[in-house]
Amino acid sequence: MTRKTIPAFLAAALAAAALPAAAQSAGDWTLALGAHQVAPKSDNGALAGATLPLDIGNDVRPTFAVEYFLREGLGLEVLAALPFQHDISIDGLGRVGSTRHLPPTASLQYHFNRTGRVSPLLGVGVNYTRFFSEDTSGALAGTDLSLDDSWGLAAHAGLDLRIGERGSLRIDARWIDIDADATVDGADLGTAQIDPLVYGAAWVMRF
Repeated sequence: MTRKTIPAFLAAALAAAALPAAAQSAGDWTLALGAHQVAPKSDNGALAGATLPLDIGNDVRPTFAVEYFLREGLGLEVLAALPFQHDISIDGLGRVGSTRHLPPTASLQYHFNRTGRVSPLLGVGVNYTRFFSEDTSGALAGTDLSLDDSWGLAAHAGLDLRIGERGSLRIDARWIDIDADATVDGADLGTAQIDPLVYGAAWVMRF
């Protein structure tokens, strides 16, 4: 799924035909186990007075999410994952390092067509991204690269395809606002504007 296909994906989800199935009720829990790709936007900003354009690579990792339903159809979800790792490149200089991060995200989301076989969801929330294990190579080899942690908004859209009474296959995508101040050997170089699209699939179990 790409950014251009998201509107069509949502339109198809909202137009899906309904078939009988169990709905989420207040007090229900779901557990989602899957895999997602973090794909930073194509323009990640530039460092050193806008002279060093950044390019931050993609990565795929297992993810898991727990959701508690506050009322029928309305849930509070917490998303977590194994650490993602991204290569960091500078245009004209090639790969200059890498970083790992954990992006826990809490979202309030609403599930439409709850009694149907096909159930779209929309959510909004907040993300905290912790960067760690920064490494340098190439033009920055031997320096100390550091990326500050980030707080930002997150949006979530998905489609649950119900399989059985308590299971669903979920296809979803998130946009997350992630901006990280970068320093090299303690000197402020500017801000990496990551703002990724996070998309993938998961198996969802309702309890």
